[in-house]
Amino acid sequence: MDAKTKDKIWTGIFYAVTAFIVILLVALIGYILFKGIGFFKPSFLFGDAKFGEAGGGIGPQLFNSFYLLVVSLIISVPFGIGAGIYLSEYAKKGFFLNAIRLCIETMASLPSIVVGLFGLLIFVNATHWGFTLLSGALAISVLNLPALTRVSENAITAAAAPVKEASLGLGATRWQTISRVVLPSAIPQILTGVILAAGRIFGEAAALLYTAGMTAPKLNFSFFSLTNSGSAFSVMRPAESLAVYIWKLNSEGMVPDAAEIANKASAVLVIMVLLFNFLARIIGKKIYESYTGKK
Repeated sequence: MDAKTKDKIWTGIFYAVTAFIVILLVALIGYILFKGIGFFKPSFLFGDAKFGEAGGGIGPQLFNSFYLLVVSLIISVPFGIGAGIYLSEYAKKGFFLNAIRLCIETMASLPSIVVGLFGLLIFVNATHWGFTLLSGALAISVLNLPALTRVSENAITAAAAPVKEASLGLGATRWQTISRVVLPSAIPQILTGVILAAGRIFGEAAALLYTAGMTAPKLNFSFFSLTNSGSAFSVMRPAESLAVYIWKLNSEGMVPDAAEIANKASAVLVIMVLLFNFLARIIGKKIYESYTGKK
């Protein structure tokens, strides 16, 4: 068998594997959406669940999921990108850098339930905050920081290779080179890490069970406060996410139509992840084009 024939065979195998994965993914998403038919009704998306009664909606849980996403990204993205910049551009090779990398790899392999128990001990009990949205956001940030740091470091290292020396040679300082040349070039890769982190926020349940809680108080949008637990925007109130709510429905069956609500909520969760991926890609592309001048 000659090399050309082998190349065609292996190319066909790779195409077949790719097609199988795509078909499997489409079938899975289609099955979830089919089981959750009716999830798009406003009464379900924006209504409140009625404990012990049939019907109700996922309004509070849906809002809590988005709010957790925003708060956790505000915490984790600056630290993740900052750590990536330090490891790529400022850290010197040696024992200290190797120790940091080992810690990052160890944190990345931690099960979410362990992080949840850590959050229970530190963010819930030691701080006396109790089950709050902030505790959940901090626990999710602990989960996402290792991946964000590694993605940011690799993206910055790859983006700096072709342009760093040229920028420094033109008289730019190191920080000017990083902030105005390297980071804009690394945005697409960094955005991939942010999307992966956001997907984990939407789908995470174990860590949030012990930190954000399993209750969703009625939301009050009449005033804005980050500390008053009566406000919907408070980070110091319990915040049951959509993923936690789905787990609770399937495990406890607290309402007569728990299975139906869980199926619809699962469909909403999938749609949320898909929409966030598409919107993040579009926004990231616009940011990249604004920095590079491409259209």
